[in-house]
Amino acid sequence: MRHILLKIVFALTFILSLQSYAQDDNDDNKSNIQTYTPSKLLDKGQWDIKFFNNLYTETKDLFGPNGAKRTKPRESFLTSTIDVFTGISKNSSFNIGLLLEFRSNVIGGRNALDVFSFDGESGTARSGITSFAPAIKFNPIRNVGNFTIQSAFHIPLIDQETEDGLKDANGNITRNAVFLDQKGYTFQNRFFYDYTLPSGDWQLFTELNTEYHFGKKAVEDVNGNRIDGSFANNTFVLAPGVFMSYFPSDKSTVLGFVQHFQRFGDFTQDFTSLGFGGKYQLTEVLNLEVLYSKFVRGTATGLGQSFNIGLRALF
Repeated sequence: MRHILLKIVFALTFILSLQSYAQDDNDDNKSNIQTYTPSKLLDKGQWDIKFFNNLYTETKDLFGPNGAKRTKPRESFLTSTIDVFTGISKNSSFNIGLLLEFRSNVIGGRNALDVFSFDGESGTARSGITSFAPAIKFNPIRNVGNFTIQSAFHIPLIDQETEDGLKDANGNITRNAVFLDQKGYTFQNRFFYDYTLPSGDWQLFTELNTEYHFGKKAVEDVNGNRIDGSFANNTFVLAPGVFMSYFPSDKSTVLGFVQHFQRFGDFTQDFTSLGFGGKYQLTEVLNLEVLYSKFVRGTATGLGQSFNIGLRALF
């Protein structure tokens, strides 16, 4: 799996390099950071490729007795996604895309950067391409061009959510199970809207993410490893987010945000995170995005922090 991911990243980097080289010398065009928010649809024949990496790490969670906060050995989870969209309609009202997700997780007190080792060490690490999703993006109200909906159907590519866990004859855990990703299916709809203040220096962006998770009934072996189904089956997710951006120049932005996640159904969970970050226009084609967030509260969740970096190409 590591070699497959490296080939994908190399191919993506090669494409972006060609595009950047071809247009790098043209400085007359306006930066697309402010124009092409997630609410903006692509013109026919235009492409949007985003390579985004999220590293979440935690040493505290809320899985203690009665949901109490507890300290535990560090666990870290890397999620890398490649989102590819293109415009197919003459009036720029409909886009199609494909989402690909790779994960690398380490537990047992290992260093957070060990997620980049991809060593698959038994009982402490797992990695692999975990899902893909065909997607569409459209504008449901013609007179409101900055309101769009993105719908995707996520299909799992893994055999088991958790593996390698062991218990002794007395039922005591001798080796923790390593979680990789959900095995169930997900039908996702994301609602995007943005508003630029009259000055042009400030922009408000809002998102509502909704998800329905379903699939086979969860089944565990004698060691507690989930060998079929998903912990998230028969659950719904509502996840609103609000982002406020300031543009100190036409090629850069700084932003702050608050996000909330609420899961309903057979398994309930919620958390709230606060964060900040920035974006910079590297070339006419390529944007850099860096974000940081902290999980400040929740129920049945971790209390960690995430570090994010992404590259986005528009051409």
